[in-house]
Amino acid sequence: MADRSRHPEDDGYTDRRKRDATHETPKSEFDRDRTGREFHGSDGNHADRHGRDEAPSRGSQETPVFPFKEEYDDHRQALYNLRYILSSRGLCQILEVFVNLLLVICAGVPYSNRGGYVDLASLGSLYHYYYGGANAFTGTDIARVKELDVQFHQLKTPPYAFTMACGGALMAYACGLLALGVFRMFYRCPPLLLGEALLNALVALGYIPSLAFYFLKLKETYDSPVCKEREGMYASKGHEGFKCQYNGADIAGGLFGVLGVAVFPLGAVLAIRAFRSVRQRRRSKELRDGPRPEERGNYV
Repeated sequence: MADRSRHPEDDGYTDRRKRDATHETPKSEFDRDRTGREFHGSDGNHADRHGRDEAPSRGSQETPVFPFKEEYDDHRQALYNLRYILSSRGLCQILEVFVNLLLVICAGVPYSNRGGYVDLASLGSLYHYYYGGANAFTGTDIARVKELDVQFHQLKTPPYAFTMACGGALMAYACGLLALGVFRMFYRCPPLLLGEALLNALVALGYIPSLAFYFLKLKETYDSPVCKEREGMYASKGHEGFKCQYNGADIAGGLFGVLGVAVFPLGAVLAIRAFRSVRQRRRSKELRDGPRPEERGNYV
């Protein structure tokens, strides 16, 4: 009875339901392309439906935030290195350079100045009027005073030449230390600081005998018979400025030498303090990060 009451079209309806459940509805080409793009994402290139590679969109391209970062880091490192000049050690080394430069200048001025007598009165005319008369040397006195000028210049040359040589060497030494500090070589190799402290102490001690030699040789030159005779001849004609005594350049050179005795020990003290600071900083860094393999066992 149940089978007879069933509608005859139910069998066809049931077959259509089963067919729709097992087979998907075909999608359009636009839907398939959009589904493929969503699956592959927008990163990188992907092929379209014709097999061609599509270029990534402009928004998907990754642009750097700061394109000149490496150049900026280089400039920043250079500026950081130049900050050493304004540190206590940098200023002390600059002072060392200027002290020795002034020493070279104070010794170079009298070294290059021969101070010989020029016989302008023999030229006649106006020269005879201004430089002649009682103030002019005549006859054999002209040759004698010129000979004394040459001998006096030869006597005073050694202390000035010694001062210029020592001042130039110490100025180059201070410039080298300043360059090493700018390039942070002392931080990379801390034992260099101990070497700097030792050399500064030796230089400060060397200034004392150098100053003694400088003034003793100058006094010996001024007390020589050549200088006394030369002074007497110029004084007989009323010429001033040829006295056998220390001049302004000699006194200034001595003062700058005394300043060097004070500056270089200060540099030694600052170098020792810098060594302690670098050692403490590196130890704290090793405790925080651990020593690097190449530094293990090589630094105490």
